[in-house]
Amino acid sequence: MQACPYDALYIDPNKGTAAKCNYCAHRIEHSYEPACVIVCPTESIVSGDLDDPNSAISNLVASHDTTVRKPQSGAVPNLYYIDASEEMLDPSATEVTGTGMWTEQAFGVGHFAKYAESRLGGADTTSMIVQLALEKKAKQSSPRDQAIIRDVMEKLSNETGGAKRSYDQPSKGVLWGWEVSAYIWTKGIAAGTYAVAVLAMLSGLVEMSDGLWAMTLGIGVFFLALTGLLLVIDLDRPERFLYVMLRPNWDSWLVKGAYILSGYGGVLALSVAVIILDLDRTFLAYLAIAGLPLALLTGVYTAWLLMQAKGRSWSEDSLLPVKFLVETVTIGAAVFFPLALMEPLSFIVGGVVLVGILAHDKHLVMRPQMEPLL
Repeated sequence: MQACPYDALYIDPNKGTAAKCNYCAHRIEHSYEPACVIVCPTESIVSGDLDDPNSAISNLVASHDTTVRKPQSGAVPNLYYIDASEEMLDPSATEVTGTGMWTEQAFGVGHFAKYAESRLGGADTTSMIVQLALEKKAKQSSPRDQAIIRDVMEKLSNETGGAKRSYDQPSKGVLWGWEVSAYIWTKGIAAGTYAVAVLAMLSGLVEMSDGLWAMTLGIGVFFLALTGLLLVIDLDRPERFLYVMLRPNWDSWLVKGAYILSGYGGVLALSVAVIILDLDRTFLAYLAIAGLPLALLTGVYTAWLLMQAKGRSWSEDSLLPVKFLVETVTIGAAVFFPLALMEPLSFIVGGVVLVGILAHDKHLVMRPQMEPLL
């Protein structure tokens, strides 16, 4: 939903899952046109195969001035508008009045769709009734009366000072809240602590005792489990998380991230088994060969997930993966070195760093969601 530059996805209030127009796939499969095309009383909607130069829709697009919405988003839109005005396609061309049909998510869109009916009484119907009455009267009147009515409508239009917004794309608001910012933070602790420990061991900065290994692995396992819990809680239908694993869409970094988390969790579990079963500690070094890159990917993959949200400024920050990598290592150092040094001051400094990064993660997640998708 956050990645859609058109705000076209919504939460189905009955199923509790994301939904959008699927172009009536069940009809297309049987060579029928979409329902919206069939029921449109003015035949304003035309569907067809744009790859067929002889199709009606290809001829329309070729013979008219057409416009698409947000071509700069990278979504490659193929919904073409014929002779559309700026006010029709660009919400910023009209004043935000707050009285549109779908103006705010909290009034009946997305997660709050179940409250839509309670907003029916607040609809601004007066202007719509007047407009419809004038239009109907103009069609039935004599040419002289039609001219008078159109003069009145034009005068009313001029007095408004600009185009009115009767329909608005929904403002999604903050769909990714504290769960996501906390999940990034806990994931950073789980991955960063292990990564810094391995790097410190390989560089000779720290000699890893069994006790230090136990604390490092314990923190990794605990915070990785907490990360998974927060990730599932954030879903409206937690059981749908199984689909991520069992019916994966490999174009999504949510899927890739789930498998990265699983792989990293497997390395942690095997490392814990080495300690508990008192096996040769060289096995920990062998496991680190896979564990270090998996830990770093665990901390960084969310950057690529956010960058897939084309409708948000995350997608414009090419340095986001680097920032997440630096954050992961910083979090890991703030947790691991106090454990290695066991000095009170190091715990204080580490705590301040962790709190500061948590506040930063909240800002990172929240700010782009407050940007209007115009």
